[in-house]
Order: sequence, then structure tokens, then C-alpha cells
Amino acid sequence: MSEHRRKPPQPQGGGRAAARRGQSGPSSGRRAAPRGATGSPADYGLGHGSGSEEQPHSSRADARRAPQRNSGGRRRVAEPTGPGRGRGRSAPDRKRLIDYPRAGKDGWQRWMPSWKLVTGLFVGFVGSLVAVAGIGYAMVGIPDVAKTATAQNNVYYWKDGSQMVATGGETNRQNIDLSQIPEEMRWAVISQENKTFYDDSGIDPKGIARAVFNMARGGQTQGGSTITQQYVKNAMLNDQSQTISRKFKEIFVSIKVGAEVDKDQIMAGYLNSAYYGRNAYGIQAAARAYFNKDAIKLNPGECAFLAAMLKGATYYDPAGATSVDPTGATPQANSKRALVQMQDTLDKMVEYGHLDASVRAKYTTLPKWQNPRSNTDLKGQVGYLVDLANGYLVTNSKKTGITQDLLQQGGYSIYTTFDKNKVKELEDSVTKVQKANIKPEERPETDTHVQFGGASVEPETGAIRAVYGGEDATKHFTDNADQTGAQVGSTFKPFVLAAAMTWGVRDPELGSSQAQDERTIVSPKSLFSGKNKLKIQNYDQTVWKNEKGEEWLQTNDGGVSLGSPPDYKIDLREAMRESVNSAFVQLGMDVGLDKVKEAAVSAGLKESSLTNSGFPSFSIGISDPSAIRMAGAYATFASSGKQRDPYSVEKVTSEKGQIFTHETESEQAFTAKVADNVTDVLKTVVEKGTGTNAQLTGREVAGKTGTTDGNKSAWFVGYTPQLSTAVTMFRYDDDESNKNRTFLEMFGTGGQKKIHGASFPAQIWHDYMEEALKGTPAKDFPEPEPIGKIVNAEPSPSPSPSVTETEEAQPSPSPSPSRSEVQPSPSASATCTTFFGCDEDSQGTTNGNSGGNSGETSASPTATETEGNSRGNTSNGFFGGGG
Repeated sequence: MSEHRRKPPQPQGGGRAAARRGQSGPSSGRRAAPRGATGSPADYGLGHGSGSEEQPHSSRADARRAPQRNSGGRRRVAEPTGPGRGRGRSAPDRKRLIDYPRAGKDGWQRWMPSWKLVTGLFVGFVGSLVAVAGIGYAMVGIPDVAKTATAQNNVYYWKDGSQMVATGGETNRQNIDLSQIPEEMRWAVISQENKTFYDDSGIDPKGIARAVFNMARGGQTQGGSTITQQYVKNAMLNDQSQTISRKFKEIFVSIKVGAEVDKDQIMAGYLNSAYYGRNAYGIQAAARAYFNKDAIKLNPGECAFLAAMLKGATYYDPAGATSVDPTGATPQANSKRALVQMQDTLDKMVEYGHLDASVRAKYTTLPKWQNPRSNTDLKGQVGYLVDLANGYLVTNSKKTGITQDLLQQGGYSIYTTFDKNKVKELEDSVTKVQKANIKPEERPETDTHVQFGGASVEPETGAIRAVYGGEDATKHFTDNADQTGAQVGSTFKPFVLAAAMTWGVRDPELGSSQAQDERTIVSPKSLFSGKNKLKIQNYDQTVWKNEKGEEWLQTNDGGVSLGSPPDYKIDLREAMRESVNSAFVQLGMDVGLDKVKEAAVSAGLKESSLTNSGFPSFSIGISDPSAIRMAGAYATFASSGKQRDPYSVEKVTSEKGQIFTHETESEQAFTAKVADNVTDVLKTVVEKGTGTNAQLTGREVAGKTGTTDGNKSAWFVGYTPQLSTAVTMFRYDDDESNKNRTFLEMFGTGGQKKIHGASFPAQIWHDYMEEALKGTPAKDFPEPEPIGKIVNAEPSPSPSPSVTETEEAQPSPSPSPSRSEVQPSPSASATCTTFFGCDEDSQGTTNGNSGGNSGETSASPTATETEGNSRGNTSNGFFGGGG
């Protein structure tokens, strides 16, 4: 036995000393290597960094393990390989199930998944989808659309908590067999909505992806694109939650229905469950609601018309939709859309071979439809009140959480702002004046088609306390308090005054850009010309001209110049009191019509209700906001400049608890100094001006009268600190199917030579407010602080007074160097072909390029009469346009 085998093992050591000993040669006293040794450190039991110089090993395995046991101080070094042996594998190098991050790779390659991993994950993902789809398909059933024919009532409450009406649960629906549905109705729907209905699988993948994506990011949801999907949606009315899970459920149901249900059965189910507007579900109910006939008797034109209603009756019902977001949903606008859609449907039916061209040629206009109201519970003013409440909830669905579909299902308790007593008092006041003065049997030429509208708003909150929408909501569909198209005339002048007190007039000596910065705040004592047929100038004293180079001569009511001769200067307080048009038209030009418009919007009018502000007459009321919005805007002055939007619902509850509660939001539209000074000027109108008929016993009242071009509408808008009310009167053909409705003159109406805001509207306002404020302590308006400077205090050269009995604005044939220059008045015959024309009945055009009336005058820059609406088809409702 060799010597090194007999020697007992020595303790292992490490560190630098051991390394040095391991490297020592024969000179250090080491024995010679045994026979057969290779000279490698492994022959002596030493590895890199080993600490023993004489470690014996009994086998090769021991030699391999030695470097691991003896690895020393600073760093572990990989095991060297001897002859005939492969590299050893450490524990961390063992194969993993998912090799990520990748072993044996450095840098970015370590984080780059292998193709095996990517393929495996893709296969797993697809397999999971297939599994989920299979499970989803198996779990859903085919819905029974007949079970959706029930709905709950919505209960509406007065301000005091007592019940007003329960309505909504009387869902109008009657299922009929496919054989009772005209073939043209089926083809109309297929041609317009889903031309591949009889061939597709029942779903539209692109439409589904788009809808899911929109819902996932919180956007507007979208319904199914195919008739099958719409049928499924209608059949799932018990679950109208707008969630991704519901959408996926709807997809699986649609796939199953498309695969297992006959297409004719789907078509019948869809037409029997679809909503056509007017609370009509199903084709039979729709045929009765619109045409008072059975579905089987519908002609191709009526079928195409009802197919258009499926796109959303809010914007296609020719009667209009004041109850739901009336922005652009006027009878005129809806009629136009419905006709276009109907014609497009008929054209597609011909194109796809479902209708003969000769038959299609018979239907080029809208079919004659009937009045939309039938529920007698909504008679009187109740129908208008319900419409306003519903419209408020749906238009503000982001706040209320109530969509049109959810509202139709019912189950809500809706607590309104309407005061039962005030609603009755306003209705009684209108009825009293109407019965005593409007006699269509005696004066059919002047007293037919007379309409009244009114609204009362609480300044402190913005709550609508009362409205008068018309004689009966079941007979007169349009809510006269919410949208009419009637111009407001001189009741617009307070916004001009507010703009002058807020921004001031521009300096005529400065350039346009500098003049915007250098302004003078106007005092009510400022002087402006009250001359009849005043030649209107730009702020820099150049004569205003239209694009044809024609000038503007502003007339006053009765063709009379007001103010102190010889220059007819009149201060703004007196000009407001006597409703002098020329003074306020020039004031508007000096301030800037853009600022006048901004003041009106700040007060609470909707910008969409205002005409183009490019014409001088903008300042004297050629716009047509509604009574609700006018009452709300004047309420801003009553509350010292704090603007609060009118609203009609305080709260909503359901079986789930409280759904919505209104929170009043206020904005400081004008400073208290500006608002209180406007109020102080408007008090003068009632105390000793055109509004004396509106004086109340023991109360301060501020208000303004308004009469429009051609005497086609008259207003009184006034307020106390506690209540703001607007009353309007006008004439138009109230045939609901008349899409070309026009406003009519009121000369001779009620036995009066001319209707002014100071007559019937002021009388109604007075009678109502006396009753509405009974028991409410009288309260004075705040004392206004002095404001602004007296503008135009220096007298100007004297013009010769021009007095005429005509009521029309006329162009001047030549420019004038200054406002005070005498301008001969052209005769009527000399001006009939000019820009302003000689028709005193003219109204503004749809684009505002010519303005209509103006307060108590005819200052209309237009040669033609529109359909009683200065902006054509634009809505002016409470929630949309101007109301």
C-alpha cells in the first residue's frame, strides 16, 4: 500500500495560504508523486482555490466532489474536466416546464420567448376560447319574446309629494302572426337594416367587436347590427345592463337563435317586439298609433315610414319629440329626416328586387299620420309635465343613469319640481284671458290658431314650478312652454344692457384689436339716439352695410322718434322703459354683437336657440328661445347674477333605492353690480313704462315687454326676487301634420288693433303672479351700486326728426358720414326691391343671414318669410335648443 493511502486525512483548509502551499514545488518538502500520477492537481485532491496540500481521494467521484466542498473565499470556479469526461450539470441547469426567462441566453435573448413557448401559448389560448364558447353556447337558452310584453308604471309626484299620475305600464302591444304582416314591411326592414338576413348566421362580428370595444373603454354602447341580434335584444328586456358580460351573453344567444330558430319566426318576433315610438311595441300597435289601421292594411309607403321609426322615433316621428332630448327633434326636423329615410328605404327595396319601380313612384311624400297622444291620464297640463320630466332624465342620462329603454320599462318613482297650485293658477290665468278675448267663431280671420305658452322658474334654485304648454296635451302635442319658434322681440334687450355693463363699448378712435381692450363700461344714464329710421353704424362710426353694400335704417314702434330734440338723445333707462329699438341696436353694435350673444348665453339661453349675430337686429330679439329658458335667464338677474339651469326632477327612486338626486349648480354669470343694475332698469319698465299692466300689489317687479315683426308673437317676461315667469302669445297653424307650419299676424286678434307684450301676455302674467305669490312675504330687490360712465354725454349735431307710421326697416341708397346726418325717408314703393324689402311680416332666415323682427318694430333685413322660425329646423327646447 502506498504511503499516501496509509496517511490519515488532514483537515481541509482554504484561503490564500492554502493556495500557496498547493502551488509549492519539491523545494517545499513535498513527496514525489506516486506512480501513475498525471501531475494534475486532481491527482492530489486539489481544485482551483483548494486549501489543502495533501488531500487524499479514494475514487474519482471523491475527486469530482472535492472542488465543491473546498471552494473557498471569493468565488466558486467551474469544475475542470479531466480526460474522457464530459462537463458536469449543476442543479439550476435542470430542464424547466416553461423556459422563461430562457436559460443559457444572455442580454435581450434571455427575454425573447422561444417559438415553442409562443406556439404553446397560442394553442392554449385558442383552446380556452373554444372551451368557453362551447360552455357559453350550452348554458344559454332561446328566449321567448312574448314574455317581454309587460312593463311597470312610472309614478310621477308633485313638489309636495302627492301623486300626479302613474303612466308607462300601459305598454301598447299586440302580437300578430307573420301572415298578418305585409310582405312590404318585412322587405323594408330587411332592405334597410340587414339585407343578408336570410343568409347570415345571425351575428355581425365587426359590429360586436365595435360594441365590446366601446363598452370596455366606457364609451357609448351600440346595439346588435343584425335583425337576429335586435330580436334577441328585444327578448332580453329584463336585462338591459350595458356591460361586457351581457353583450357576450347576447352574442351566444344570437348564435343559438340563428342556428336553431326559423328565419321567418325571427322576423315575426322582431317586428312584434320592436319599439316604434309613441309607446307602441310591435307592428300592430305601431300601425294603430300612427295610422289608426291594422298592420295588414299598411301600404308600401307606410311600411317604409314605420321602418324609419325603428331607427329611433325620437328623431324620426314627424310629431316631434319634446319629451326626449329635443335638440334638433322638432316636428320640422323630424319630418325631413323621416322623409329622407323613407325614400331611401323604398329605393333600396327597388334595388334589391323587393318592390316594383312603378309602385315605388306612388310614395314620394310622408303618409298622413294622426295625433300621437291617446292616454287620457295625460290630458290638460299633465302630459307636458311628464314630457319635461322624462326629457330631463333621458337628456341627462349620464347623471341620472336612466336611458330611454330603462324609462320605457318603468318602475320609477319620479319626484318633480312642479307646484300643483302654481300649475293650476297659470292654466286658469291663460284660460280666463283666452275665453274673455279670443273668439274664433266671431272673428275667424284673426282669432283662430291663437296659442299661449308660459313657464315659471324659481331663481334661488332653477326649479321649474309651473308651465303652460297648451290647451290640452292630448290634443295639442307641441309644448308651447318648451319650444315654439316664436321670436322673443324686445325681451332680448336686457342682455344687450348686461353686455354693455359687463364689457363696455369700444372706443371709435382706436383700431379693432386695441378697441377690444380699451372699453368703457356703460352707465344706465348713457345717451343714445332714439331717432326713428336711425342709420346704424359700426363701433368706429362707419356706416354698417351688408354684403351688397346696403345700409340699415332702424325703425321704432309706431315710426316715432323718441328723445330730446333736436338730436333725440335718450338715456338707456328711458330707452328700455319705452322700448326704443334704435338706441339698443346701436348699443349692441358699439359693444359688439358677439358680446351680446355671450351675455345671453351666460344668462342661461342655449346658444343653439340664437340666430346668427351678424346683423344689427340681433340685439332686438330675432332669436326664439322658449318660455322656460327666458324665465330662467331673467331669474339670473333676479338672483344678482347667479345662473342656475332650469330643471324639472328633484329625485328618482326605484325598488333598488334612490337612483338620482338633483344637485343645484350655480355660476356667477354677471357680477351682482351688473345684474342688480339691469334689474333696477327693468323695474322702471313696470313702474311707468310699457309693462305697467304687470304691477303687483305691494311687490317690486322687474320685467320687459316684447312684440315682434309682423305682430306674429308677443311676450312679457318679468320677475320678483322669488319667482321668474315668461308668458308668450302667437298664432300659427297648429295642424300637427303640417310640416310647413307658419306664424300668422295678430293684427285685430282679440279685438285689438295690434297685440303687444303689454296687452294679453302682461295681463296673464299679472293674474298668475298675484295668485302664485299669495302667502309669500314681499321682498325688495337689492339696491344697485353705481356702475359705469355716461357714454355720449356730449350733444351731437341735430338731425331732423323723421316720423313715419310704417313699421319696417329700410335701406338707405347712399352712405352717411355720421349718425346724426339727416337721411330722407324713402317711400315704401322705393324700398320694395331693396335689401330690407317692404314686407313687414318677414322673419329671419334659417342661417341668420337676414334677421326678423325686433322688439316693438319691424326692422327685418329680409325679403321673404320663413316658416315662423328664424333658424329653420333648429330646436329651441328646454333640454336642447333654446327652451
